[in-house]
Amino acid sequence: MTEMFAHLDASGAARMVDVSAKDVSVRTATAVGFVRTNARVVELLRDNALPKGDALAVARIAGIQAAKRTPELVPLAHPIALHAVDVDVAVTDDGVSIRASVRTADRTGVEMEALTAVAVAGLAVIDMVKGVDPAAVLTDVRVEEKHGGKSGHWRRGS
Repeated sequence: MTEMFAHLDASGAARMVDVSAKDVSVRTATAVGFVRTNARVVELLRDNALPKGDALAVARIAGIQAAKRTPELVPLAHPIALHAVDVDVAVTDDGVSIRASVRTADRTGVEMEALTAVAVAGLAVIDMVKGVDPAAVLTDVRVEEKHGGKSGHWRRGS
């Protein structure tokens, strides 16, 4: 069972994987997500006129902070040094697209950090717009691409 699921020990209990024998390498991951909201919110975002302030700036900072705190939030994630976190947010006709790219030189990947950045950035957007659109939804949070480590390069859809 443990060969199939590295996060389980011989008895089936959850454990943190020992990555100490892995080589240090540059690793990157990019994740995306989307906050679907109404036309009024889109208009306010484009005019930088939300009652709570600059939602896009708040989302970028929230995403960066979240990436750095991933091991505190995801129980089996390894604490690793992050060398770069970029969070891009863009207003579209249907809401806000979010893209986070995370980079490290370490023994394990940064997929969880990228996903956490996107998720928390999306939650920050929802917090900023909920007074205008209480039905806003965070959706489609997923890893799009990763580089580094033994598995090399992976891209969704390829």
